[in-house]
Amino acid sequence: MDRDKIVPETHFPAKERLSHEKVHVIACGAIAREILAVCRQHGLTHIDLNCLPAIWHAYPQKIVPGLEQAVQEARQAGFERIFFAYADCGTGGDIDRLCEREGISRIEGPHCYSFFHGNDAFAAQDDEDIFSFFLTDFLARQFQAFVIEPLGLDRHPELKDMYFGHYRKLVYLSQEEDETLQARAREAADYLGLRYEYRFTGYGDLTQALRAV
Repeated sequence: MDRDKIVPETHFPAKERLSHEKVHVIACGAIAREILAVCRQHGLTHIDLNCLPAIWHAYPQKIVPGLEQAVQEARQAGFERIFFAYADCGTGGDIDRLCEREGISRIEGPHCYSFFHGNDAFAAQDDEDIFSFFLTDFLARQFQAFVIEPLGLDRHPELKDMYFGHYRKLVYLSQEEDETLQARAREAADYLGLRYEYRFTGYGDLTQALRAV
């Protein structure tokens, strides 16, 4: 998977058909695999997927400008119905302000860890998880590229304690039960010196959010 750009799975040549039949979902590339899986499982053929760079997971200040551009391009292409497959994602409410300006909805929740777990269930775990570092399937696959490298730990391993010294455990929120990914998540916990915990969540609130659009 290209971490910077995922091309939509289906293309339709007629602009009018796109605008009347499709919902244009602008999504974080880090959840593209899960969105496509939900669409296949539930027959959501009305969703036209456009993914923004997954690496913005590590640089949330880039998300809203990217969404603004993507909305403009989608409307120029004739889409009338647009949905953001983003939670707040560290933008400090900026995505919500964009939603209000543009009349667009997004997935509820503060981040993907919450909506994959289920927002209500995640909130109920707040006291237990306050000192937890989370991985999803995507981050288990891309731990080197999306955690180690952006934080510079490959070049300055001495920074590990500064970044992760206050965490007590690594919690792997798994969307698919995959033993290879579980092994990678355990390796990540060992690398960070954290206790490992596994929770299978499936797609959580993502499923209902996509079915609702």
